[in-house]
Amino acid sequence: MRDKQVPREEWSDFFQQFSLRHADSSATVRVLNPRFGCQVEMHELPLGGIVVDGRGRGPISILAGRDPERNIEHDIEDPIQVWVELSDAGVEEALDIESQDGTRTLVIFRPETVDDVLRRA
Repeated sequence: MRDKQVPREEWSDFFQQFSLRHADSSATVRVLNPRFGCQVEMHELPLGGIVVDGRGRGPISILAGRDPERNIEHDIEDPIQVWVELSDAGVEEALDIESQDGTRTLVIFRPETVDDVLRRA
């Protein structure tokens, strides 16, 4: 696996294209907070999309779920970095979005292993 940083000036276009490529893909979102540890925000819900304002300055919003009773929106305040995790074959497997306060939000598109969780903790 390898990680690739997405420059801030490309966030708007990147998330628009990323959302199209992964529309309805099963996604898990984990939030790693320095104070509160690791929390699962959503587990294996269909991705609706990821959006940011055109300048890449505002919050990043992750939308998931198609059922009105299982529809989740997660906002990431003060994002400073976006990384995409690629498999050895170049397949996008996860996003890692870091906030100013050190919180990391992971959007994962493949089944997680125990090693994955421990490596990110």
